[in-house]
Amino acid sequence: MNISTKNIKIQNEIFTLTNQRAAFWKKEKALILSDLHIGKTAHFRKNGIALANHIMKSDLERLSVLIEYFQPEKFIVVGDLLHAGDNSDVDDFCIWRSQYPNLQFYLIEGNHDKISKKLESKLCLNFKSETLEIENFIFIHDFEKKQPKFQITGHIHPGFIINSLVKKIKLPCFVATENQLLLPAFSEFTGLDTKNLPKKGRFYIFTDAEIYEI
Repeated sequence: MNISTKNIKIQNEIFTLTNQRAAFWKKEKALILSDLHIGKTAHFRKNGIALANHIMKSDLERLSVLIEYFQPEKFIVVGDLLHAGDNSDVDDFCIWRSQYPNLQFYLIEGNHDKISKKLESKLCLNFKSETLEIENFIFIHDFEKKQPKFQITGHIHPGFIINSLVKKIKLPCFVATENQLLLPAFSEFTGLDTKNLPKKGRFYIFTDAEIYEI
């Protein structure tokens, strides 16, 4: 797996964007991502749609590579860690999580994160809340217009369309504006929204090999 990176400055802080659908904040030693949707494939199988569980395993393998690469102390998920509550995929995630007992696990609750006290304990969370504030930044799943602090968000699953001579290519991206950094969905098993995106933003689209600013 190739990790390509691009540093951007936000509020006088350096954030490293990656082509693996995550960002790293070096000062806080924090790996930041959104929308893992753990349990989505199991949810589909339960409802009669045959999907291989290698989709989630691939996401977790990418996440392990990023942890090895950046050596973070904090792991911040900006919403939708889960997709449909507790199921067999969540069990696999918890086994994966047990490999990193010293990694502080922060969950910003998303609209899919319906988590009971029992499930919260099972996930080994160090922090769970609707928001997380660190210095001049607030982590929140979906953008709030009246929030004065700079917001790091997810939820939208942003995508960008590139028109080629043959066909339209849709790629995941980060979007940065004067008051928001919108993260791509970390899971590859998600759709991409190319319409409901922040206006007047800088788009950082990426492929398996590179990150491009538009």
